[in-house]
Amino acid sequence: MVINARTSVGLDVHARSVAACGLDGQTGEVFERHLAPNAATVIDWVQSLPGPVAVTYEAGPTGFGLARAFDDVGIRCLVAAPSKLQRPAGDRVKTDVRDARHLARLLHLSEIVEVAVPSRELEACRDLTRSREAARRELMSARHRVGKLLLRHGLVYPDKTAWTSRHDEWLRRQRLPMLHSQMAFESAYGAVVAARERRDRLDEAIEAMAADCDLTPVVRRLGCLRGVSTLTAFALAVEIGDWHRLSGRTIGAFVGLVPSEYSSGATKSRGAITKTGNGYARRLLVEAAWHHRRPYRTSALLMWRWELAPPAARGRAEQGNRRLHARWEAFDARRKRAVVANTAIARELAGWCWSLAVLE
Repeated sequence: MVINARTSVGLDVHARSVAACGLDGQTGEVFERHLAPNAATVIDWVQSLPGPVAVTYEAGPTGFGLARAFDDVGIRCLVAAPSKLQRPAGDRVKTDVRDARHLARLLHLSEIVEVAVPSRELEACRDLTRSREAARRELMSARHRVGKLLLRHGLVYPDKTAWTSRHDEWLRRQRLPMLHSQMAFESAYGAVVAARERRDRLDEAIEAMAADCDLTPVVRRLGCLRGVSTLTAFALAVEIGDWHRLSGRTIGAFVGLVPSEYSSGATKSRGAITKTGNGYARRLLVEAAWHHRRPYRTSALLMWRWELAPPAARGRAEQGNRRLHARWEAFDARRKRAVVANTAIARELAGWCWSLAVLE
């Protein structure tokens, strides 16, 4: 990446303030200002600097609104990946102004690793899928609270499979001896019901959106793989965004499914996966990979999803399904630890998802 700009501007953006630093690459002059967190105010100050101007700020909770505002007025703005910013090892002083200066210098040296700025529609879809993920976590926590509360009172569900209709009937029949304990149980169970209803409403909204939006073709192609339902395919599509910026080799690193490494000289050491990048997409891939351990059979649901996809996608997914199950069989024959083998399968599944997403 080469920045063809005279002035490089670094912004340290917060909810109530913006620390700005501009570096003139020709004269070496430095412009610094504390600005209000208003896009129009920031743009007016940037436009007053010697042009052409390029701007950067770190990705964070303030979102991408400022980057879109710069794009609307024709100023190039790079949203920097915080984990990729180079910092001196001995730097122990951190202030907003120093951060803005550091960003300006990195931009001037073309050392900014930028993140992709999603469209407003894609960001809205991402908000929906992440709300569903939050509802899933809340439901799981609420269920744990109910189970542990009953366990403290010596009540254990006799069957192996919990959270079914029979389990719900069993829960509604439980009565604890103390009034306050019963009130706590009813409150915890009510939280389970509320979280489940919220999750189901979000599932319906995602199903409806996935059936008729710009991402529908990608969702249908991804759905040809085993373990990748409509919800999983839609979440992967909105989290990855532009699949063409990745490749079959790089998508594993993007979701943190490649091994960490520390090698120096003749010593090579590899450890656990990096777990960098998009953790939500990584969890979806790891869960989907478990489905490929069972013997490969085309279920009625998979056949229905195949009917919605083009023939090229069906053929490609058929190869991927057979390949991934064969990999599972090879790992089982070597008595590889299941969790380690599944991580390797998830890494390869990410590559198959990429090949289907970019398929024309």
